Amino acid sequence: MSTKKSLEIKPDMKTIIVPLDFSVDSLKGLEMALLFGRRFPVKIQLVHVQRRHDIPSQEEEEYRMAEKRLQKFIELFSKELHEDAHISYIIKKGKVYQEVVGQAEAFTDSIIIASTHGASGFEELFIGSNAYRIVCATSRPVITIRQLPVPQNITNILLPIDIAIDSRQKVVFVSALARLFGATVHVVTFSESTNKKVVSRLNGYANQTIDYLKNKDVPYVSYSLVGANGLNDLFDYAVERKCELLSVVNESGTSFTDLIMGSIAQQLISKSPVPVLTIRAKSRTIKDSFSTFAG
Repeated sequence: MSTKKSLEIKPDMKTIIVPLDFSVDSLKGLEMALLFGRRFPVKIQLVHVQRRHDIPSQEEEEYRMAEKRLQKFIELFSKELHEDAHISYIIKKGKVYQEVVGQAEAFTDSIIIASTHGASGFEELFIGSNAYRIVCATSRPVITIRQLPVPQNITNILLPIDIAIDSRQKVVFVSALARLFGATVHVVTFSESTNKKVVSRLNGYANQTIDYLKNKDVPYVSYSLVGANGLNDLFDYAVERKCELLSVVNESGTSFTDLIMGSIAQQLISKSPVPVLTIRAKSRTIKDSFSTFAG
């Protein structure tokens, strides 16, 4: 029995899906996954999606090369993991985002950790990119990381409360994640408007969130960015308070694509100075993922 965490662990380990194309940027996702793997008995599965070729011999050669590289990763990183954690790989063929999402959905409880490949500009970063399509296509929580230093721990999680986002959905998962790492949740009401009705609604959401965190014995701090000068104030807060993760959720009753293409969520994911956790509202995995770890 491991002494690293005095948490109740069920036999079925949670699975972290990491898309990997061997680029330097895609390794950011693997580094983030190892943050979990070094501490907890998770299963990390590297997913490499191979391009299809008209020439079978070329496709076979690329498969062998990919397999060798993946085996080296397994050999290298297995030594770093929690004693009950496991790292494996699978090579798929098809469209990257479809294969990655399909692999995540094959497990009862899973999350996806993916690099955005650090492209500059919204069109380059998201339009047609696999990271964007993965976030839009899956019901599973997704952590995306840009060309940023990978955090060595998760001690502060920023949970912005926005008038257009049903934050009561994401607080369950964020709370479980905070308990897992012993992190503090920063409940930040965020709006450029100072309208009294808006402020009242934001405060109501924030109070519900704080009550939930209190009941779960999760440390929290609260802060108001009402009347903020755009998302830069939120990003500044994340940097100043040394938050390692920023959470965003799909608004209940809207399509996820619509949300991501909306100004707030789009900028959160494409411009955030810290990794972003995106959660689909009313997803089963919001309630279940990591719940066996956090209790």
